[in-house]
Amino acid sequence: MMNSIFLEAAPNAGYMQLVLLGGMVVVMYFFMLRPQAQKAKKAKKFQEEIQKGDKIVTIAGIHGIVNKLNDDNTIQIEVSPGSFMKIEKSAISMEWSDQLKKSAAAK
Repeated sequence: MMNSIFLEAAPNAGYMQLVLLGGMVVVMYFFMLRPQAQKAKKAKKFQEEIQKGDKIVTIAGIHGIVNKLNDDNTIQIEVSPGSFMKIEKSAISMEWSDQLKKSAAAK
């Protein structure tokens, strides 16, 4: 008789679990997935708008000035006078490049 008390489920317990699971998915979407997708979209737009003469910083921390834009998603940067590097556009850090532009504008 005691075992039957523990085996009885509360009414609508299955629905409550589905609601909680759905709520967790919604929270995960709005706090993790959506901001990450928006950041990726901003970074892609930033990389597409790069022009010759822009000062940039790569994700490896290399500072340079854009010298040439190539058709194959690469750019040529000048890291010191007469010294050039060819890098992928995806290797440019949006955050660090923006920070570099803000510090240059403040001077």
